Amino acid sequence: MGFLDEIKRRRTFGIISHPDAGKTTLTEKLLLFGGAIQEAGAVKSNKIKKTATSDFMEIERQRGISVATSVLAFIYRDKKINILDTPGHKDFAEDTFRTLTAVDSVIVVIDVAKGVEEQTEKLVEVCRMRNIPMIVFINKLDREGKDAFDLLDEVEQKLGLQVTPLSLPIGMGYDFKGIYNIWERNVQLFDGEQKQTIGEKAHFESLDDPQLEDAIGAQALETLKEELELIDGVYPKFDREAYLKGALQPVLFGSALNNFGVQELLNCFIEIAPEPLSKASEERLIEPHEDKFSGFVFKIHANMDPNHRDRLAFIKVVSGTFQRNSPYLHVRLNKKLKFSSPNTFFAERKEIVDTSYPGDIVGLHDTGNFKIGDTLTAGEQLHFRGIPSFSPEHFRYINNNDPMKAKQLAKGIDQLMDEGVAQLFTLNLNGRKVIGTVGALQFEVIQYRLLHEYGAKCTYENLNVHKACWIEGDEKSDAFKEFRRIKQKFLAQDKSGQLVFLADSAFSLQMAQDQYKKLQFHFTSEF
Repeated sequence: MGFLDEIKRRRTFGIISHPDAGKTTLTEKLLLFGGAIQEAGAVKSNKIKKTATSDFMEIERQRGISVATSVLAFIYRDKKINILDTPGHKDFAEDTFRTLTAVDSVIVVIDVAKGVEEQTEKLVEVCRMRNIPMIVFINKLDREGKDAFDLLDEVEQKLGLQVTPLSLPIGMGYDFKGIYNIWERNVQLFDGEQKQTIGEKAHFESLDDPQLEDAIGAQALETLKEELELIDGVYPKFDREAYLKGALQPVLFGSALNNFGVQELLNCFIEIAPEPLSKASEERLIEPHEDKFSGFVFKIHANMDPNHRDRLAFIKVVSGTFQRNSPYLHVRLNKKLKFSSPNTFFAERKEIVDTSYPGDIVGLHDTGNFKIGDTLTAGEQLHFRGIPSFSPEHFRYINNNDPMKAKQLAKGIDQLMDEGVAQLFTLNLNGRKVIGTVGALQFEVIQYRLLHEYGAKCTYENLNVHKACWIEGDEKSDAFKEFRRIKQKFLAQDKSGQLVFLADSAFSLQMAQDQYKKLQFHFTSEF
């Protein structure tokens, strides 16, 4: 198969939602229908059930939530599909925001009973800013929930989207009979059995099939016909160009837990979703079909196998082909590196791959060379942007609980910070280490992973900091020198040596901004 054909068969997308909307369950069922697994695992922690394939960190299995983005790949109808299952919990939003830089499209999962929730709004806002194509999947139809048209209105109003339904539920909750697939123009009936494997569903090609009325009842059929007329009159027809520009969002309904509507979602997705897209670098726009390789690191994961202390850098291939054992330029370090065992992923299962194409996610074993946002190229000096560190909102001193394990603690903190799970600040005044996170739950994850992966015990001490901001200015100017002298108690260095101001209140931050107009205060590390 030729290079251009390989690009055309790739689909790389992320799944985003509020926690508990069924995102990880949907990921499992997509793998099930893709033939990648034979039995889906239940996400909730339960010793009898299998755990979800995409939740492979020990803490995820215990909590029943996703705390890190995982990468899964499978082939379906000759399309190579790369799924990035992201954490829904707001405390891990930074990982999700970074992952959205590596996807070409997104599936937004919404709970039929809860509708649009806070975290969904934030994530969709990021997708809208970047014009990422989105498909909306309304999940859990087997439960009592909101009316389909009320949900469509809510998605339009709260998320600011222009929707077009590509399927429609017949009933809801206890009265849920099945789905009319507008995209393929057929009816699938729901039999109510929870399935971990794929089974046959009753299927009708036409609304005029006399057996359909017997199956769902005359009243339900009449309502369905009326609703389809309403959809025709109210919502725009599906237009792939508008969808690819992020101006139109198709909506499908289903129940991931019951395997219902998932195959329809997958079939529709592989037909309409974009192939690998071009990506802007600081220097120029990079097209996927260019001959020369380029890619960027959007995630680093330490200890995917705790027995081997390995670190993997996840690279999204943007252009050209990534070849095993070929030398590539690490732009930030300005040195050539070779990779003898690049991996493709199936959650924690990894396979060595010889050639990767645009759209693919490759895992590279890392001995500490990579940071999030790094660019690898065939030789050209390129810098991909849009992978910032956000200003943390929670801050604590980190203390060593076992003086004999100081080295392990230092190494553990160093590696976990490279992953981007949190940020490390070293106070200028006394050299104490401060951890800053976007969400409070991250402290627990760090403590757990330091103990279980590095054998290091730590404790935390509260620190009253309102906001961290990166400072930019002329270091030789009087204003900069005065700022450093007066605010020395609140100044720190981040991991890459940039100056950070840890403001203790909104008032003192505002005062500093007013007083030192020549300095710039940044709330992300990328400026």
